[in-house]
Amino acid sequence: MSQEKLNQVEKLTLSQLSDVKVMVIDDSNTIRRSAEIFLKNSGCKVILAEDGFDALAKIANEHPDVIFVDIMMPRLDGYQTCSLIKRNARYKNTPVIMLSSKDGLFDRARGRMVGSDQYLTKPFTQETLVDAVQIYAAIAKAHLPEAD
Repeated sequence: MSQEKLNQVEKLTLSQLSDVKVMVIDDSNTIRRSAEIFLKNSGCKVILAEDGFDALAKIANEHPDVIFVDIMMPRLDGYQTCSLIKRNARYKNTPVIMLSSKDGLFDRARGRMVGSDQYLTKPFTQETLVDAVQIYAAIAKAHLPEAD
């Protein structure tokens, strides 16, 4: 989604985040726990997954509203995980936000090619995580078209 369209979206308020389920997929326990603390402090329900395989099993049961996925993971990396989520008709409109320590143009482009909605670099802050959830949960709840 273009930055212009994102700016037009009315973000969810912090009080509305209590209805939002957020999945964080990362092989780093430290990153998972940091994200969990940030998101829970903002009222979100948080689902954690250690890798892409773990996440795919949990997505079917939990139906998250927004998914954060690390790029560099063993077995099934973030690009593959995002691609599998977006190819599934049931979850193709679920916002997927890539998390990475890499900030290169190629990495961002590759994320877009597999269907990611946004790309955040690590280390992230509570503000950047919560802001992304407020925007993309609003988009998901409004069923706005995600294509440019």
